[in-house]
Amino acid sequence: MTTSGPSPEVRPAGVLPRRVRAGYSLGSLVTGAFGTVPGLLLLPYLTDTLGVAAGVAGLLVLLPKAWDVVVNPIAGRISDRRGDRRAFLLVAGLLLAVLFAAIFAGPISSGAGAGAYVAISFLAAATAYAFFQVPYVAMPAELTDGYDERTRLMTWRVAVLALAILISGALAPLVVDQTGGGIVGHRWSGIFVGVLIAVGTLGVWWGTRSADSRPAGEAEPNLRSQLRIAAANRPFRSLLLCWVIQAVGIGTMLAGVQYFADHVVRADSGATFLFAAFVGPALLVMPLWSRVGARVGKLRSLVAASLIFATGALVLLAAPILPPIAVYLVVALIGCGYAGQQVFSLSMLPDCIAYDTARTGRRQAGVFTGLWTAGETLGLALGPGIYALVLQLFGYVSSSSGEAAAQDSTARLGVLLGFTVLPAVLVGVAVLLLGAYRDVDR
Repeated sequence: MTTSGPSPEVRPAGVLPRRVRAGYSLGSLVTGAFGTVPGLLLLPYLTDTLGVAAGVAGLLVLLPKAWDVVVNPIAGRISDRRGDRRAFLLVAGLLLAVLFAAIFAGPISSGAGAGAYVAISFLAAATAYAFFQVPYVAMPAELTDGYDERTRLMTWRVAVLALAILISGALAPLVVDQTGGGIVGHRWSGIFVGVLIAVGTLGVWWGTRSADSRPAGEAEPNLRSQLRIAAANRPFRSLLLCWVIQAVGIGTMLAGVQYFADHVVRADSGATFLFAAFVGPALLVMPLWSRVGARVGKLRSLVAASLIFATGALVLLAAPILPPIAVYLVVALIGCGYAGQQVFSLSMLPDCIAYDTARTGRRQAGVFTGLWTAGETLGLALGPGIYALVLQLFGYVSSSSGEAAAQDSTARLGVLLGFTVLPAVLVGVAVLLLGAYRDVDR
């Protein structure tokens, strides 16, 4: 097919063995847990357990994650040079498991020292995560040269990602509650998530041991040259900008789950039920999204999924007058949209990488995915920072008791708007940036 301007190339499908798809997808236990739990627990932990002011807490969550904007492209360059991405997965993943548990194991129980410890521990964990995530996201472009096969691989990956979000996001707050809450409860929750990360690391390392990788032969001589070529990839630029802004919206909603459960839904274990409602239906619609993508194309499917997410978020403005069951049903609709966003964004990325590899003959998947994961990480970090700013502006009161303080009507309005309108606007508006992405049809 001939199009004007650059577009990812359609190449003959290379079908992957089922064991490789399953093995690769297990890495989503790592990315799902680390992508979910800090955004879910860390901000409430700082404001409602350690007594840190909302605005300061937002900065403590933002800055360590923003560091990944620097380290992710470096991790991509290093993994490109070394070649064996599985070795990076094993070492970085196991280190991340230990460091994650350490985030909630600080020796200081409140105040500035406790906040500083969390920030430093989170920075170390984010660095380890970069050296896991970048090689992991780079692998699909090297595992198969099939356009549709990448969608199938991403469907497997996102299905496990949804399961990881369900397990980590729903159970981590429950572990906190069931082990006494406060500092002790968060320590047990950190251990639980650390074990989950270790399981995912060993699973992807072992499961992809027999994978037939297809790297291109020559790498760019330096990082600056690779970054210049990545910037010249118009479809990649378009997709990346959309993904970063949507990640901000998703991060904003994720940061608000506990606050929304405590101050709007006001149901026991509300955060756990919200996550179950968000992720459970998403697991069921993965095959449906895959078929939709095959019929109408990835770009249109991504736009549709994003609009479903945004519409559902706006409907949640009525949450204060809705019964909890109705709120959970709307959250399930949002989860269906989120599942589609994940499937199509992540399957369009390898198409952009394969296009560039075919055009240049050089192996630079790590740099593209380094930029991608840096942007995603920054977006997911900005989300909690923005949500914390909203809480600060609306007068949210912090607590060092381990339980959320009572809030006035203005603070509760801030909790609601940050959880609904902000994510809806960010996710919905971002699709306008996809105009420069030329979808590839068979």
